[in-house]
Amino acid sequence: MFDLGRQVTAVLDVNELLQKTPELIRRLIPFDAFAVYLLDPKRSELSVAYSVGYPDDKPFRVRVSEGIVGRVVESQQAQVIGDVSADPHYIAVVPGMASTLAVPLIYKKKALGALNILSRTRDQYTDQDAVILRQFAAHVAVALANARLFERERADAEAFEMLAEIGKEVAAVLDLNQLLSNIAQLTRRVVDYRTFGILLYDEAEQELEMKVAVQYGEKCDIPKVKLGEGLVGYAALHREAVIVPDVSKDPRYIKVLEDVRSELAVPILLKDRCIGVFDLESPELDAFSKRDVEILTLLASQAAVAIENARLYEAVSASEARMERELHFAKRVQAALLPAQLPKKLKGVDIAASFASARELGGDFYDFLVPDSNTLIVALGDVSGKGVPAALYSVFAGELVRGRTFRRRFMPEQSTPKAVLESINTILHERQLEEYYCTLCYVVFDLKRRTVTLSNSGVPYPVRASAEGVAQIESPGVPLGSFYGTTYDEIVLPLGHDDVFVFCSDGASEAMNSKSEEFTSAGIIKVVEASRALPAREIVHNINNAVEDHRAGAPPNDDMTVVVVRFSFKKEE
Repeated sequence: MFDLGRQVTAVLDVNELLQKTPELIRRLIPFDAFAVYLLDPKRSELSVAYSVGYPDDKPFRVRVSEGIVGRVVESQQAQVIGDVSADPHYIAVVPGMASTLAVPLIYKKKALGALNILSRTRDQYTDQDAVILRQFAAHVAVALANARLFERERADAEAFEMLAEIGKEVAAVLDLNQLLSNIAQLTRRVVDYRTFGILLYDEAEQELEMKVAVQYGEKCDIPKVKLGEGLVGYAALHREAVIVPDVSKDPRYIKVLEDVRSELAVPILLKDRCIGVFDLESPELDAFSKRDVEILTLLASQAAVAIENARLYEAVSASEARMERELHFAKRVQAALLPAQLPKKLKGVDIAASFASARELGGDFYDFLVPDSNTLIVALGDVSGKGVPAALYSVFAGELVRGRTFRRRFMPEQSTPKAVLESINTILHERQLEEYYCTLCYVVFDLKRRTVTLSNSGVPYPVRASAEGVAQIESPGVPLGSFYGTTYDEIVLPLGHDDVFVFCSDGASEAMNSKSEEFTSAGIIKVVEASRALPAREIVHNINNAVEDHRAGAPPNDDMTVVVVRFSFKKEE
């Protein structure tokens, strides 16, 4: 007996234990049929877990207190029946049996089930056999409890490992609808369910809305649930799991399906805030356990982070899409504010320009204005920084240029290049945007007197191609808006009949390749020397191509603007 007891208690697999039990019992007591009955405490029902000699196609269940086995479990006492035909409690399961011996499986004063042996011989078993079998059953009960505990621990370990895998899977999904659908499917790995739903909480409406419903049926109308109403509303309001073995006895239950008997609602908590609820329903009574609550609570915490991330991603995506539309429109507006072509009334003047921003919007701007029939004014500016702030600043600076240019006929003394720069400097400095400044080259071409008057506040020196050759016009100056009261110099030059003037922002001369080598002003001069006889548009095109070739695929490091003015007057006698 002691040897058999050691063999039994060494087994940690329930199925192996059940198979080994009749082999060991046969060494103690003969039998023609054998069964291990295990108790389902929730249903107060016994079922055959393993048998020898029983019909294979006839599953058998019996309630506690019914039959010989049921009475043994209820009383926790062994029973020896010498003639089963004379016992009114006997339920015939195996044909031809005459006597039976049943003993309870007791562990810590609780019945786990029973061992039942049967014989075709009447009066086969004695009280001594009952004592022996009961002693063996005590070992089986301990082994069964240990095996169940081992299985539960292993199942828990597998569940936690599965939860970790699920956490990784859901964390990688940023589409909210796909995420919720994945959670519903992945939940089945750790908790078996018939009906599963995910409700998300709408703070504005203070109600829970079903977002995913598995096996609810397509025609089922699932209503929204107010916070605090029903089992899911209660779980959300109180931020605690609600497990109901029998929904018919709980007044909080809101009936949606006809066959629901038990329900489990687990809040989805993000820190101390409820963002939704897991809702599981079953047609069976007491279908959910405390272990299900523990597993789903852990899963809900993982889902909460994933759902919040998906919502944030949706918000960011929507915001990015809106910003993309707005930036695209702003880019169109910025392009529309730049001059498209030179007024046709100016003869002998060919002008072209190009603008390319390093980002969606840039801080460069240019303009060519004709305040009267004999005057052409060209302005090129560059605002520090890039993007939207620089673009807004450049629009403001560009309007200042236009405003001070067209008052020329009324206030000529305040409309000279140096006066325009000094006036704009004062206005920009008063705006107190210390982190921004503007460089500006302002040029007046007097077509009647054939002179060029230029004032500069930090734009790279313009390039002039004249009869004397190709060279830069050295014109230093302090950026606008930096210091109050700054004064600027003017340079006056004669205007030749075939002169070419090239104005570039520093995005051209400082364009870098992958080796951080700049294109330089010398590179611009070289292109102008080779292209000075070409139309203005082709000169602009050649400068842009030369800069692109120099960058060799490297991204632009700054906005780039090129303005070319080419004159073709009749040669004076």
